[in-house]
Amino acid sequence: MKNQSVLQKVLCIAAFAAVSSVVAQTVEKPIPPIHTEGGQLAGKVLASGVKAWLGVPYAKPPINDLRWQPPQPFSWKGVWNADRTMPECLQVQRGHDTNQYFGEEPTAENCLYMNIWAPANATAGAKLPVIVYIYGGGFAIGSSGMPLYSGEHVAQHGAIFVNFNYRLGILGFMAHPELTKEQGGHSGDYAFLDQNAALKWVHNNIAKFGGDPSQVLLMGQSAGAGSVTQQVFSPLSKGLFRAAVMSSACTWAAAGPVRTTTLAQGEELGLQIQKLLHAANLDEMRQVASDRILALQGTAADHSHGVMSGPIIDGYFMPKTQLEILQAHEINDVPIIASSNGDEMDSAQYPLTTARTVAEFKEIAQKMYGDKADEFLALYPVSSDADVSVMAHRAAEDAGLQESSRHCAQIQTEYDKSPAYIDLFTHRQPFTPGVKIADLDSATVGAYHTSDIPYFFGTLDAFNMFRSTRVWQPWDRELSEDMMATLIAMAKTGSPATGAVKWPAWSATDEQRVVFGDKIAVEKLYTKGMDWLAAHPVARAATPAAPAPRAHD
Repeated sequence: MKNQSVLQKVLCIAAFAAVSSVVAQTVEKPIPPIHTEGGQLAGKVLASGVKAWLGVPYAKPPINDLRWQPPQPFSWKGVWNADRTMPECLQVQRGHDTNQYFGEEPTAENCLYMNIWAPANATAGAKLPVIVYIYGGGFAIGSSGMPLYSGEHVAQHGAIFVNFNYRLGILGFMAHPELTKEQGGHSGDYAFLDQNAALKWVHNNIAKFGGDPSQVLLMGQSAGAGSVTQQVFSPLSKGLFRAAVMSSACTWAAAGPVRTTTLAQGEELGLQIQKLLHAANLDEMRQVASDRILALQGTAADHSHGVMSGPIIDGYFMPKTQLEILQAHEINDVPIIASSNGDEMDSAQYPLTTARTVAEFKEIAQKMYGDKADEFLALYPVSSDADVSVMAHRAAEDAGLQESSRHCAQIQTEYDKSPAYIDLFTHRQPFTPGVKIADLDSATVGAYHTSDIPYFFGTLDAFNMFRSTRVWQPWDRELSEDMMATLIAMAKTGSPATGAVKWPAWSATDEQRVVFGDKIAVEKLYTKGMDWLAAHPVARAATPAAPAPRAHD
C-alpha cells in the first residue's frame, strides 16, 4: 500500500510536470501597461509575436439606468488586464452546423469592449495605419470575438487592427417618448452611438499602441457596411477616419434597401415594445430581464419574425436624411471602397437564377420584363444551357449590389472630392468534398455573402477550427495576401492600389472595378446592361431558389 501511495505521488508529479511544460510552452507573454484615457491597460504577446489587447472597455456597461442611454465614458483604477475577448452583445445563438459557427460565445448586456492587435515591433509614435472593423448581422447578431474577424494576420502585415462590440436589436435601436425627453430631444440610435464612441476612443488612444489616428480606415460588412455609411453621413464622426470600406453593400441615398425610420415612427415602435413587455413606463422597461427583450426579437436576424428595430433619423446622430445631408454638402468627404460578392443574397432572390435551360431563361425573362423581354435578352443573351447560369448571375449582379456600388460611386463623385473604388469578389471557396453545412450547399454555392471577409483579414483557417470545411489552396493564400495589402494601402494613402493590384478609381467616363476571382483583374462595368436593368426594376423573389447562406457577420 505504501509503495502504491508513493507510485501515485510520482505519477501525479510527473503528470503535473508534463502539463506545466505544455502550459509553459503556450503561455502568452504579458505586455507592460499602457496609459489610456480610461486607465492603465495591460495586454499580451501572442505566439506569433503580435501584440494583443482583448476585451478593452471603451464605455461604461450599458446596464440598469444606462440601458437605452448613449454610451458613457469609462475609467478604472489599477491595471485592466485585457487578455481575453468579452461577451458579445445580447443576441440569439448560431446553430453548430452553420457556416460561421466558431464556438459558443457568452452573451450579455455588459458588452461594450474592443480588441486591438498590433505588429510585434509597434511602439508609441510609430504612426502605423489602422483598420477598424464593424461586424454585420442585420443589426441583430454579430460579435467582435469571432475568429473570422481576428486582427492577428493584419497586424503581422504591419497595420493595427481594431474591432468592437456594439448594442444590437431592441437594445441597440429603440426610440421612446420618455427617452427623447430624457435625452434632450432625440433617442434610438444607440448602436451607432456605440460605434461612434469606439471610433473616438481609437482616435484619442491609438497612437500609444503604435497607430496613426490620421490613417484610420473604417470597414464594415452587410449591416456593418450600413453602419459605416451612417458614420460617413453623421456629423458626430467627422475627422475620426480617413477612408471607408463598405462590403455588401453600399447603400447611399436609397441605393438599395435601407431600414430607416423617423423619430416619430421609432417612438411609436418603442411604445409597442413597452406594451409587449407589460411595463408601465420607461423605468419598468429598464428593470425587465434582458431575456424577455431578446424573446421579442425572436430570430429577427433573418427578418422572418419578431420585433424589428433599426436605424432612426433621430435628429442627433443622424440629423437629416442622407439626401438632405448630401445636398447640404455635410457628408464626411473621405475615399470609399464599395464592395460586393458575386453570389450575394440578391443573386438568390433574382428570379432568373432559378433557370436551368435556355427555354426556362427566356420564359422567366418574359414574365419579368413583358414586352421588354427581347431588349433584355439582347443585353444578356443565352445560346446554350451552359450560358444560362453565368448570364443569370451576371444580370443579378448588375441589378443588385454592384449597381448599389456604382450608385455610391456616382454620388461620391457628384457631392465629394474624394475618389471612389469598386470591387467584386467572385472566387469560390474550396469546400471539403461532401461537407454538410446547414445554411449553404457546399456543392453549388458561389461567392456568397461575406465570403470576401476572410480573404481581406487572412482568417481562412477559422473555418477549420472544429472540422474540415475548406481545403485551402495556394491561390487562396495568395489572393488573401493581395486583398489584405489593398486595405492597408487604403489606410495609408487613401488609395487601395498596390504593386500587385492596379486598382483604378471609378469615374463617370471610365467606369472600372477590380475583380477578385481566380485571378485579379481590372474590368469595365457593363454599364449598358446596368442602365437598362436600373430602368426596369423587378420584384425580388420572396423565397430564394436555393439555400442562401446567412453569414450576417
